[in-house]
Amino acid sequence: MVPVVALVGRPNVGKSTLFNRLTRTRDALVADFPGLTRDRKYGRAEVEGREFICIDTGGIDGTEDGVETRMAEQSLLAIEEADVVLFMVDARAGLMPADSAIAKHLRSREKPTFLVANKTDGIDADQAVADFWSLGLGEIYPIAASHGRGVTSLLETVLLPWVDEVNPPEEVDEDAEYWAAVRRRRRGRRRA
Repeated sequence: MVPVVALVGRPNVGKSTLFNRLTRTRDALVADFPGLTRDRKYGRAEVEGREFICIDTGGIDGTEDGVETRMAEQSLLAIEEADVVLFMVDARAGLMPADSAIAKHLRSREKPTFLVANKTDGIDADQAVADFWSLGLGEIYPIAASHGRGVTSLLETVLLPWVDEVNPPEEVDEDAEYWAAVRRRRRGRRRA
């Protein structure tokens, strides 16, 4: 089973930028205005030989009507579909009421959720993320997705251990590998 990771949060917090970085593609459109991503976007990510599916979503801000309602529905579907959620917030903008509403929804889902504070480049990350502790989601992982800062740490401390837990790496039987190599060598000698 390939684990599924959903990227959720308010509009324009950097979900698509992180999606592109994780999937090593430019499949998700990125711009400096909210509302560009409307549907769920799926991509395959592989880090250190571990594979997972990443879902990029449109934003949820709590004031949805029209097209925004559909975007929020897509985000909620991604949360249900995912094995783990990366809840992204904008460290520069600070804590917003929509962040609190999303956090409340995520806590009610009882799904593994990690709080990722994006856009920490050029600012004091510790100070910028302080208010987000009130969301009650535990550790905060500061990153700058556009520059890749903090992404490796996020992968190593959060995603990879979680991927290994959901989809354990196959045990390598060293004896079996040794004897398979011996058999291959013997077959090679007989043909010569």
